[in-house]
Amino acid sequence: MIRDINTKKVMKNAYRITKNKYETSLRVRIPGGCVDPDSLVIVSKIASEYGNGDIHITTRQGFEILGISMDDMEVVNKMIQPVIEKMDINQDKKYKGYPASGTRNICACIGNKVCPKAQYNTTEFAKKIEKAIFPNNLHFKIALTGCPNDCIKARTHDFGIIGMTLPLYDKNRCVSCGACVKKCEKLSTGALKMENYKIIRNHDKCIGCGECTLNCPTSAWTRDSKKYYRLAIMGRTGKKNPRLAEDFLLWAEEESIIKIILNTYKYVTEYIDLNATGGKEHIGYIVDRTGFMEFKQWALDGIKLDDIVKVSENIYWSGIRY
Repeated sequence: MIRDINTKKVMKNAYRITKNKYETSLRVRIPGGCVDPDSLVIVSKIASEYGNGDIHITTRQGFEILGISMDDMEVVNKMIQPVIEKMDINQDKKYKGYPASGTRNICACIGNKVCPKAQYNTTEFAKKIEKAIFPNNLHFKIALTGCPNDCIKARTHDFGIIGMTLPLYDKNRCVSCGACVKKCEKLSTGALKMENYKIIRNHDKCIGCGECTLNCPTSAWTRDSKKYYRLAIMGRTGKKNPRLAEDFLLWAEEESIIKIILNTYKYVTEYIDLNATGGKEHIGYIVDRTGFMEFKQWALDGIKLDDIVKVSENIYWSGIRY
């Protein structure tokens, strides 16, 4: 029987303190939401042999294996090791389980592996971010979605990464059918119009959804080979002030976004109130406290943005307030 439990170590090791004494559950990371069949078999085996037989699919696309005795954590850590390796999770020591639990599983929509509207491979980008930021005990939530339809609900996260495409127009292939203009008006922002039988695109109005490229019958519109992203920041749920994320960068590229996230870890480390909510003060509340301009200075430190990138001068969040 367990007589002395280091609950901080249990939680850091990605186990949960549950309402049942000496019983825990293991949170399994699946960066980008894509998992192989062999890993599913291992998760199932742990649940059957050491859990209560139930596996909860979390809102963050990971697995939570329920009903594990705290006496069995060591053997479960050894069993989950192949999954950690298949998911390519950074780890200090093998067979010791997950090295942190603070940064939540990075979730993503299906991306352009399947969806024609998606502008990029969301799983690949999620794994790049995972390699850059994990392990870390700070409470960050990151989500990636392939297009402005936002199937992953990226705007409810600290960092919501939304795919954009820069549509390229070949006037010599255009037959002035107006299909792109109609689709942009009905499905998007009305960024296209026809003048003298040629299409004019309003860059400031364009959200990079790619509907024009999908619906042009002559391929006069094509996607730029370079990948672009909209970075929305500081969305959150919770008790006091739930709100949607607001746009920080438009037409950004991958490396800049990763650097901004890493810079934000430095910012939070500098300003977090360790007395607030057990040392788990949410990033958005820290930004509210220090002011957006201070966050912006930290976030963009050492980053050179391309000329196409549009940076928000200031951000004012709303949401419900109690």
